[in-house]
Amino acid sequence: METLINFSYIIASILFIYGLKMLGSAETARRGNMISSIGMLIAVVVTLISKEIISYQWIIVGLITGALIGGFAARLVKMTSMPEMVALFNGFGGLASLLVGWAEYEKITQLGWMRYIVNLSGTPTFTSTVIFLAVLIGGITFTGSVYAYLKLAGKVSGKAKVFSGQKLVNIFLAAAILLSGLLFILSENPSGAYGYFLAFVILALLLGVFGVMPIGGGDMPVVIALLNSLSGLAAAAAGFVIVNNVLIVAGCLVGASGVILTFIMCKAMNRTLGNVLFSGFGATASSGEGSAFEGELKPISASDTYYLLEAANSVVFVPGYGMAVAQAQHTVKELATLLEENGAEVRFAIHPVAGRMPGHMNVLLAEADVSYDQLVEMDSINPSMPTVDVAVVIGANDVVNPAAARDAGSPIYGMPIINAHEARTAICLKRGKGAGFSGLENQLFLMPNTRMLYGDAKNSIQELVSEFKNS
Repeated sequence: METLINFSYIIASILFIYGLKMLGSAETARRGNMISSIGMLIAVVVTLISKEIISYQWIIVGLITGALIGGFAARLVKMTSMPEMVALFNGFGGLASLLVGWAEYEKITQLGWMRYIVNLSGTPTFTSTVIFLAVLIGGITFTGSVYAYLKLAGKVSGKAKVFSGQKLVNIFLAAAILLSGLLFILSENPSGAYGYFLAFVILALLLGVFGVMPIGGGDMPVVIALLNSLSGLAAAAAGFVIVNNVLIVAGCLVGASGVILTFIMCKAMNRTLGNVLFSGFGATASSGEGSAFEGELKPISASDTYYLLEAANSVVFVPGYGMAVAQAQHTVKELATLLEENGAEVRFAIHPVAGRMPGHMNVLLAEADVSYDQLVEMDSINPSMPTVDVAVVIGANDVVNPAAARDAGSPIYGMPIINAHEARTAICLKRGKGAGFSGLENQLFLMPNTRMLYGDAKNSIQELVSEFKNS
């Protein structure tokens, strides 16, 4: 039986790895997700069979409840709410690991160390260490993800919140966690260490909130990737706690891939992870040279925009979070089809950190059945941007802001951008004249070759579609 269980875990791990690899391509991502899900199903079923479970009643209740919540959430969530749903799922993953660690600690207090580890390969020190790590990482992930959800959902301000002495507070919290954790690990009496245990549980929950607080909305893709990584690491620690190999493997895969994605996001913004976490980007408005950039906003009507597009041989759409807010992806796809029928070459330029989570724009455009061949990465589209007749910027801000290349005083200076300003004409769709989510003024809007098409993005694109159909 033990051999069959371990063989099933190996099969599940292979499916995890193969599915994760397939997630690297938009064309195979759905199949990769399904394959990984099958691997997790195998792991769950085998674990339930292999463990000595007294009653399946609560397990069945949990399975049904979780399946209903997950099914309705996936079915009903709007694409604009996808980032906050991902943040919540990361948080609940962390909470699950925290509760597993807590449950095992409660078992230790009842049985004592020697009776608890009699059937395990660990030692009291090892077991208490992994319990500490599962609870610590799980607690930080849970409250940090909930706070990120509140920012993404607009229930609290998306701007970075910075107060005097904030870094010292975070250092104090981290030091107190390490101290209470060390005392917990070194304690020979499990029951007597309950105070230390509760201390680092509460402190970990606080650190999650204070850790995400100074991170602005513009950095949310990095935060989502990092929290995803932490949820995986918490699961791996929980796997060591309950001695479950497949949970360790799955947690390590999520943790490692999340770390890699986090650094990819940081590289896309030309910033270090430390700068993202501790700089308080977006807490105050930029006071650099960008605020003195000369130019004026030049509005354009939908009918005049139509004439520009109708005469264009090459059109590049640059989607941003504004497209998600307006739910305009299907209308954009319809306009792209009409442009192609009119003889224009149409492409979609995708910036790695556009939107509120990694791959946000890819998900939106895939939902609208935009061909994967039309999706072009930033490094591939920029060399040809000077030959583009019209660049249509839909709700993007920082990822097309020329200040990143020319204004040393801007907070985003050095960040790689999509060079929409190099197109012959840039049409920027925007609801109003305010700054973007990060609070920075966009120099692109003031450039001589830029025109502003104000209004709801979906309505504006629909007007253009009507112009083409009626022409």
